[in-house]
Amino acid sequence: METVHSRVGGRRRSFALRLPATASSQVPLVLVLHGNRSSVFGPIQRLADSRAQRVYGFGACADRHGIAVAYPNARGGAWADGRGVTRSDTQGVDDVAFLRAVAEWCADRYGAGHAGVMVAGISNGAFMAHRMALEASDLVAAIGAIAGGLPAAIADSRPTHAVSALLINGTADRIVPIEGGHSRRRAPDGRPRGRTLSLAETARRWSEFDRCTTAETIEEQPSGPGPDDLAVTRRITTGGVGRTRVEAWTIHGMGHTWPGAPVPAALERALGKSPSNVDAAEALCRFAIPLLEPAEHRRIPD
Repeated sequence: METVHSRVGGRRRSFALRLPATASSQVPLVLVLHGNRSSVFGPIQRLADSRAQRVYGFGACADRHGIAVAYPNARGGAWADGRGVTRSDTQGVDDVAFLRAVAEWCADRYGAGHAGVMVAGISNGAFMAHRMALEASDLVAAIGAIAGGLPAAIADSRPTHAVSALLINGTADRIVPIEGGHSRRRAPDGRPRGRTLSLAETARRWSEFDRCTTAETIEEQPSGPGPDDLAVTRRITTGGVGRTRVEAWTIHGMGHTWPGAPVPAALERALGKSPSNVDAAEALCRFAIPLLEPAEHRRIPD
């Protein structure tokens, strides 16, 4: 894994890059966005080394699907995700510009991303994935948002291009509830702030953004025999501009976790269960790679 340092907006930034073992001249790129490192999820967010490949599962996907994987690092451990509650938000850090710069560097150096850019994130990283898709929709063809709905403060944005969205939330997530709600970080005067939409509302907004034309379909996957084989309900809309689609997955009994990544015993009480029968990295690749379309095919008509 190659680690790259650069300056964006006058600030020193870094990211790690993992290329597939056999790379063509152009490969899809996925940007993997960690959660807030000051949160309870922080201890398993160490993205500048090989542990990230094991936690998220994209290392194996890089070779299996022939994709490049970039692991950007947020300044101070938290993304400026648009909710207005992180230090990066209040300090005016331009993480959209940073992530765009990462994608452009990967494209210029290795051709990675010319075939399409995906953004995946959990929690604070999921909120940032939504923001990136709204404000850089010409670049981002698909997102995977785990345990993080659309921030209400940017929900009225109008992307210029349609973006496919895979949205995954657990019913037992006490940190970012599936029903949405406010950040635990209140304003100085005690008022709630940083509201995010529910999974259902988030899916509906993305279906509207993409101008999906089909009625919602529902698929049920029962729980398996193992204690961590959790049931999944998938709500799907298709027929968006440029073949875009939106899938909202409710994982019954899942906590604030990355599906497919075992939760350390010391954190299970705080985070909850992670399903062993769902692999988020593999799910995103199977969802997004067939949908990657150039920007001109995803342009939303005025």
